Amino acid sequence: MHRDYAFVNSLKMYYEIHGAGRPLVLLHGGLTTIDSSFGEILPILANTRQVVAVEQQGHGHTADLDRPLTFEQMADDTAALLRQIEIESADFFGWSDGGNIALQIALRHPSLVRRLMISGTNYNNDGFDSSVLRAFQDLTPAGMPKVLAEAYARTAPDPKQWPILIDKVKKLALEFKGWRPEDIQSIDVPVLVMIGDRDIVRPEHAVQMFRLLPNAQLAVLPGTDHNTLARPDWVLPMMAAFLDGPVPPPRVSP
Repeated sequence: MHRDYAFVNSLKMYYEIHGAGRPLVLLHGGLTTIDSSFGEILPILANTRQVVAVEQQGHGHTADLDRPLTFEQMADDTAALLRQIEIESADFFGWSDGGNIALQIALRHPSLVRRLMISGTNYNNDGFDSSVLRAFQDLTPAGMPKVLAEAYARTAPDPKQWPILIDKVKKLALEFKGWRPEDIQSIDVPVLVMIGDRDIVRPEHAVQMFRLLPNAQLAVLPGTDHNTLARPDWVLPMMAAFLDGPVPPPRVSP
């Protein structure tokens, strides 16, 4: 394993490289780290691929800057890091907010993307039930799961910044304006859309995004919540089949 930092867009951005093979970039969710998002599946993926995992602004080992969190900026930061380490094309897997970052990489830096996988991702806030948005409004350090707080404390350059990161992620979620349907339709690389049938993102929204994407596949995991990665027995074979299989033919409209 190789660990290092890249200096991109004024950010000292942490990354890890595991294994060898075709590059696969892992993009973690909001308020998580590489390990807390991907700790169970990363070693398995690295058996057959060069896995590049990054930590976004203010997350994990990457210190925060005096600027808001936006999906567009995090996409640009990630793209700049990949070019700095001389990765010209890769597959991407984004979980939760990482999926939003992955979509923005596909829109803003399309030459970097070979295939794209997203899980528990919304392209506008209509994808959430109203109760989810109310929960975002009520986010506080005291209400955060202990496992996330502990993961941050283990890795952050300044663990006292945890409340600031929570406020930034809260603002990112509540002020997200979304992207136009025609933007999603313009992503022409193969995309695997995954969601749990009890996800915080509505299954109907995932289906809508699947129908907008011109070259997409859809996987709905039964009896599964937002943490689809808790089912590696399902997720890993689907990822392998998608990444290693032939490009599926475009869907035929009825």
